[in-house]
Amino acid sequence: MRKAVAIDGRGVISVLEQPIPTPLPGQVLVEMRASAISPGTELGGVRRQRENPRESSPRVFGYGNSGVVIGRGEGTEEEYPLGLRVACMGGGYADHATHCAVPRNMSVPIPDGVSFEQAAFTCLAATALHAIRRGETHLGEYWAVLGLGPVGQFALQLARVAGAHVLGVDRLDNRLQTALAGGAHRVVNNAAEDAPAVAWEFSRGHGFDGAVLAFGGDGTPALNQAYQMMKLAPDTHRYGNIVAVGGVTVQALLAAGLGNVDIRSSARPGPGYHDEAWEHGDEYPPVFVEWTTERNLEECLIFMQQGRLRVDPIITHRGPIDDAPALCDELIEHPERAIGVVLLGG
Repeated sequence: MRKAVAIDGRGVISVLEQPIPTPLPGQVLVEMRASAISPGTELGGVRRQRENPRESSPRVFGYGNSGVVIGRGEGTEEEYPLGLRVACMGGGYADHATHCAVPRNMSVPIPDGVSFEQAAFTCLAATALHAIRRGETHLGEYWAVLGLGPVGQFALQLARVAGAHVLGVDRLDNRLQTALAGGAHRVVNNAAEDAPAVAWEFSRGHGFDGAVLAFGGDGTPALNQAYQMMKLAPDTHRYGNIVAVGGVTVQALLAAGLGNVDIRSSARPGPGYHDEAWEHGDEYPPVFVEWTTERNLEECLIFMQQGRLRVDPIITHRGPIDDAPALCDELIEHPERAIGVVLLGG
């Protein structure tokens, strides 16, 4: 039997016992060592569920973990030796559970020097990497990240890896201090400071080339704030790329109202995710689809190994899977002190 974390329609989080899954062709069976909770995607709606409860059976959740291969489905025997350390992702596959059956293209070997806890965040890091690619971040540019949960923290670090000058914006001091520990050049508490004014000073009057919105909910105020940071032409038009990686809702007047600023949506960690055939071993022609989900996962692990992507400052809480209800509540009720939360396996 395995232990798995579940949530019901009332927002109650529990730990269930279930049969250990059998890996299908193109899948590997992984014994989990660490599983990273995504506070936005997984827990962002729990408060509303608890305020407006409805009856529904508990459903297992989670989509990013790491562990050791202990079983193999048909077609994975040569590439995945037993005992191989892997970082895994995928809703319905890489659950918050002690054992998971995960498709081969979403089970990436962990390089030496990267811990299980660090590797558990690879999916969230790859989501941020895809957003930075969507923004077309270049050397020497100025970029802001608004919303410094785990994905925002990784986006900020990866924009710096790309050669940008980076500014982190949030209302929670713990997130701002974590961003500084991760390498942010400047942070702004936008509950106390004028973020566009700070951005103008930080960019030496050049204005910003881009921004990432890395949170969910109403994003209109943040969009307006990011717009005021963008480069300003003598004809009063602003230029830049604003990438939404969180599930934000925005209202904006386009054309003259937004100048020549591009708003770009960034979905998931890259091409391939949710294509069942690709997940289980099919490949896209690399000359046309270079940065698949699998390759983005691999790149993030390399950045972790090289020390250019810093995961440890993001981890604020950890504990055994049996403590999942309390650890999830820490993220839900106390975002001022919890950022990266890891469930530990065997």
